[in-house]
Amino acid sequence: MKLLVTGSSGYVGSKFIQAYKEQYDFSTFSLEKDHFDTLKLEGVDTILHCAALVHRKSQMDPNEYHRVNVQYPVALAQKAKGNGVRHFIFLSTVAVYGGDQTCLNEETGCFPISLYAKSKLEAEKQLEALGDEKFTVSIVRLPMVYGHNAPGNISLLLKLVRKSFMLPFGKIHNQRSFLYIGNLVYGINEIVRQQKGGIFLFSDDTPIGTTTLIESIAKAYRKKVYLVHLPLFDALLKKISPSLYQKLFCDLVVDNSKTKKVLSLRNPYTTQEGIQHMIQGESQ
Repeated sequence: MKLLVTGSSGYVGSKFIQAYKEQYDFSTFSLEKDHFDTLKLEGVDTILHCAALVHRKSQMDPNEYHRVNVQYPVALAQKAKGNGVRHFIFLSTVAVYGGDQTCLNEETGCFPISLYAKSKLEAEKQLEALGDEKFTVSIVRLPMVYGHNAPGNISLLLKLVRKSFMLPFGKIHNQRSFLYIGNLVYGINEIVRQQKGGIFLFSDDTPIGTTTLIESIAKAYRKKVYLVHLPLFDALLKKISPSLYQKLFCDLVVDNSKTKKVLSLRNPYTTQEGIQHMIQGESQ
């Protein structure tokens, strides 16, 4: 089977290729660097679209989000459909549900807040409209992905744990779903292999609280970190950075039961195993 991967230099795309390089005939394409008109799709069975413009510290032009996250994948899917490609897999985000949603499944209403999330949801809708009996469209909504050398907030958290002996994250009794990269690439492969369409929600099977997560990371580092509860810090963070406060202190639980049933899927890694692999560099 021949697969075309966009965003192949990114975290998910590169890990998927690394995990299944012996199983598939891979080709790659950069929507930013390569010329779209020269893209050849003869013989391609499936496209895995990992490329995206993600969150930036400074607010970007909404048109740029629309161009990269909506126009590019839709144009690629249209070309794929016209050239006989059978399957298009689009990586999206649980951010499409909005900040007030705390328990998510495939039927949960979507009320995106950020430009990134809004653009992803718009792309989902346009891509789903292209799907038919000859062109399967799969939407994969992801929570925070972690693993060895994963970018984003998880790398900042690892740095904090490594360099600190005390952190103000004690007694946080929340529950949040994360997704180990090994579980993600395994799940994507099942979608590729089974050619199933629709919306899929991947996550580790067991949500974990912020305090427990930090304790598990410290244990994997074989390091003692004292976690204290400072109500003043909580209140200050909530006022200064509501989005960061929400990620650290609030619930966000993904119900992956329908996805697992549709794909007959069993996650190969537990969260504790994923954390160990993340620290020890044994990730997929």
